[in-house]
Amino acid sequence: MSGKPKADVQPWYREPWPWLLMLGPLVVIVAGVITTYLAVVSNDGLVEDDYYKQGLTVNQRTERDRRAGELGVAVEFVLSGDGQRIRALLRAREGVALPDALALRITHPTRSGLDQSVMLQAEGAGLYTGALSPLPDGRWHISVEDDKRQWRLLGDWVRHGQSGLQWTASARVKSEVDWRTNGR
Repeated sequence: MSGKPKADVQPWYREPWPWLLMLGPLVVIVAGVITTYLAVVSNDGLVEDDYYKQGLTVNQRTERDRRAGELGVAVEFVLSGDGQRIRALLRAREGVALPDALALRITHPTRSGLDQSVMLQAEGAGLYTGALSPLPDGRWHISVEDDKRQWRLLGDWVRHGQSGLQWTASARVKSEVDWRTNGR
């Protein structure tokens, strides 16, 4: 036997090393529970509920986009100073009858709570007006179609305080606003 006295042995839970080693897996478990909770309760606004039905209508939508080009449809928008009224000047090739109303859809790419659908009523000579909530600056997806859903214009509007934009079915930039059609 050795001449050294035996040190007092403490139970494992009184030592710091087991607790330090268990801290890492514990943090991972808590983070996993929080992530699972957020995934279940949050709404993913970027995913469409009826994506399959939308996929089936792709050919119909692209046909309406082509039809707008054939008719020579061009539209110019102007927002009122307070941003609560919008006016549209619609032009088309000679001999093309202008619709009684336009359906304007303004959607935010990531915040669906800001999306708006506005019916613009004809006032004559290709002028249409409607009311909307003020739009914050940023990128917006714009869709304009006639009331019979025979043609449609699509595009992106990057709004930085400007009150107007102008575009045609051929998608050329015609104003100080960054306007491009996208292939949808």
